[in-house]
Amino acid sequence: MTSAKTKPDHAIVLAAGLGTRMRPLTNTTPKPLIKVWNKTLLDHSIDALDDAGVGNIVVNVHYLADQIEAHISSRQTPIVTISDERDLLLDSAGGAKKALPELGEGAFFLLNADSFWVEKKSSNLAKMSTVWNDDDMDILLLVSSKENAVGFDGMGDFFMSPAGQLTRRGDKETAPFIYAGAAILHPRIFTNSPDAPFSLNALFNEAIEEGRLYGTNLEGLWLHVGTPASIDEAESAIKEFVS
Repeated sequence: MTSAKTKPDHAIVLAAGLGTRMRPLTNTTPKPLIKVWNKTLLDHSIDALDDAGVGNIVVNVHYLADQIEAHISSRQTPIVTISDERDLLLDSAGGAKKALPELGEGAFFLLNADSFWVEKKSSNLAKMSTVWNDDDMDILLLVSSKENAVGFDGMGDFFMSPAGQLTRRGDKETAPFIYAGAAILHPRIFTNSPDAPFSLNALFNEAIEEGRLYGTNLEGLWLHVGTPASIDEAESAIKEFVS
């Protein structure tokens, strides 16, 4: 039987998107291979997982997939498996569901390849592993305060209780926390899900209804890199943060 405190040792990095807001750079280069702070967005994600001791990683591919496969093949560690979505782009949750056979039987990490963070202290993903509890949680999100976010101009996504439970902003004007593009998911949440493209937001909402969506606050600087202009903004913010 899986321990309630078992740490996830598998992950999926979502790298199949079209990156339309990053054009013209993405006319010839997939967004996960765009470089920020001398490293591709994809490598920021894979390195963060590697630093947290996650040794088995799946990367899904669709747009300019050959380039991503070639880039991954140049890495020595960790073990990376491709989930091929060339025939049909499955959206965030659909892509994760397709990869479930490669993700083990327990909870696993999911990371977006279009955002990352800079840490000064310990690994945020390692912290998530210590917070995760199979008995109480179906999903654990890494969330950032708006004050520690770069490249985000929205109104916020979630409120968080003292116990860490998340609820949506709803009809409130603002909310203090943003989904930072990293999560731990338990495979049971996919049991009744469609075999078709669908979004993680549907799973977040179901977990909220059950009181099983939790969050942990990111320590460091969170960067959303969505457009060519945001690259310079991110690099300037990183330079100031690490100085």
